[in-house]
Amino acid sequence: MTGVAILGATGSIGRQTLEVIAALGDRFSVRGLAARRHSEAFSAQLAAWPDAMAWSAAGPPADLPPRRWADGGLVELATADGVDLVVVATTGMAALEAVLAGLRSGRRVALANKETLVTGGHLVEAVLETLGGDRLDRLRPIDSEHSAIWQCLVGERTDAVTRLVLTASGGPFRGRSATSLASVTPAEALAHPTWRMGPKITIDSATLVNKAFEAIEAKWLYAIPYSKIDAVIHPQSVVHSLVEFRDGSYKAQLGLPDMRLPIQYALTYPERLPSPAHSSSPTDWGTLSFTPLADTDYPAYATVRAAADTGGNRGAVINAADEIAVEAFLDGRLAFSAIGPTIANAVERWGADTEPDLGAIVALDREVRDALRAEMA
Repeated sequence: MTGVAILGATGSIGRQTLEVIAALGDRFSVRGLAARRHSEAFSAQLAAWPDAMAWSAAGPPADLPPRRWADGGLVELATADGVDLVVVATTGMAALEAVLAGLRSGRRVALANKETLVTGGHLVEAVLETLGGDRLDRLRPIDSEHSAIWQCLVGERTDAVTRLVLTASGGPFRGRSATSLASVTPAEALAHPTWRMGPKITIDSATLVNKAFEAIEAKWLYAIPYSKIDAVIHPQSVVHSLVEFRDGSYKAQLGLPDMRLPIQYALTYPERLPSPAHSSSPTDWGTLSFTPLADTDYPAYATVRAAADTGGNRGAVINAADEIAVEAFLDGRLAFSAIGPTIANAVERWGADTEPDLGAIVALDREVRDALRAEMA
């Protein structure tokens, strides 16, 4: 039986992970649950999985037995006895230290969090290089796009890859020019046409910052240079990503949008087992279309890609600046069209070529956030 710790248990990915685990019977046991705050959902999870240690940023629930509380937070849960696999479904870079600790201690990590590799990909890369072996067994992607690439690469040689092609729905403003978006409201930006996600990731999907973050992830996950990582607009969200090989052929992974499929693949790899996800037929997919991703239509995407190409500490800068800019937009203090320029300005102010260690990443993150919050107050 595989012991699982879920960091970010009450979010969409965390809840669906527990659904998948429940459907798989006695193959898995839940050994750790973490949530940012107390809620009825978290209490119900702790009651349903009585063997799980718990942690919350809000402190221990009043009715939780002391023996179940993880004083060491996410790191303790990621390295606890009985934990074999850590599902990272937190927001932001909160789990970076826990991911590093989990990998170093021999746990496998299933990653549904972009910011971990955006801010600390070079640190994760160093750990994976030290450990050796199959890096995609040790660090298993859950994002639908990266699960698709992972599945396409099984049995293939990385040096035969010409290009990774990430697909993007284009968000709620697909087809509109960037100059027409200055007055859009948070409600309009939150109306994603395909996926139901939290507010932060939904806004990132509208600006396509999330797709630029996925390009950064791809570099670290597959040891592929940015020059071989591309993205296209695919409104139907049926083709989750593609891989082009040097002989000119492509492989793609397809299916109707359902995050339970990549979650289960990450849990059960290399096996494929019956899933609670609904099956579909190609006749359900309709017409599939692809169009170029124009930087002029998604300037924030272009800004983040350019910063990532430059490297250094810029992953931490763009992550912090994006979070504060999205927060300000949702609060009505910043225009949607100003999100990209806010990130670009932060890169100009704080960007440096040196790759920071964990302590420096945390300090830089705090510095950027504090400065931008004060300026946008």
